[in-house]
Amino acid sequence: MKTTRVVIGIAAAALASSLAWAAPKEIKLPQETAIYKPSTLPGYNLALQNCMTCHSAQYVSTQPSTSPRAYWDATVKKMKKPFGAPLKDEDVEPIVDYLVKTYGAEAKKTAAREASAATPH
Repeated sequence: MKTTRVVIGIAAAALASSLAWAAPKEIKLPQETAIYKPSTLPGYNLALQNCMTCHSAQYVSTQPSTSPRAYWDATVKKMKKPFGAPLKDEDVEPIVDYLVKTYGAEAKKTAAREASAATPH
């Protein structure tokens, strides 16, 4: 009988402890500070509208800067399917174009072309 009381006491204490642990807690996340690099490319606005619904802009900046167009294409398509990003099929290519020209292997070429266009001749 004494052993049963001890076991019940331990079980009650464990249950009370787990209930306290399961109590809802408020978690306050810091405000987002990462932003996509601004661009006149159509994919920039599409990335703003679609990509940040699932992850921060910082995710893109952590990808290898030497990533070719095929890498970005596969990544955006992976976000659409199987991850379920709500992208329209016609939005995939402009987003890929923005990402590769802003963060990937074509970024230096794009920056040089924009700098040349901005310089008066």
